[in-house]
Amino acid sequence: MNKAIGFAEIDESLEAGLGKAIHAPKPSGAAFHHLANADDEMLGKNLGTLLGRMTERSTREIDNLIDELQGLRKKLTTDRDRIQSEIARHSELSEGAMQLTSIISDNVKKLPNPTY
Repeated sequence: MNKAIGFAEIDESLEAGLGKAIHAPKPSGAAFHHLANADDEMLGKNLGTLLGRMTERSTREIDNLIDELQGLRKKLTTDRDRIQSEIARHSELSEGAMQLTSIISDNVKKLPNPTY
């Protein structure tokens, strides 16, 4: 949600900057070429600044996403290792329970039969 707001602000800044540059009154006469060149240079600087801000924000967002993904990878690896360990422990306990059941069953079979 916050990322969308950030991109919306960038878009609005770019649109505002371009709108001002496009709709600015144009000079006429002999000074036109000199002022036009100055306007073009100013527009170039403004666009360069806006583009710099946009790429900086985008790069920061990408870096944040990479950090989040690396954190998720670490958590996934930790969870995988824990689950594998728990499965191995469960298997050992199950084997022990089966051995105890077999021992008890064998000993019950050795008990004398009660006579009624």
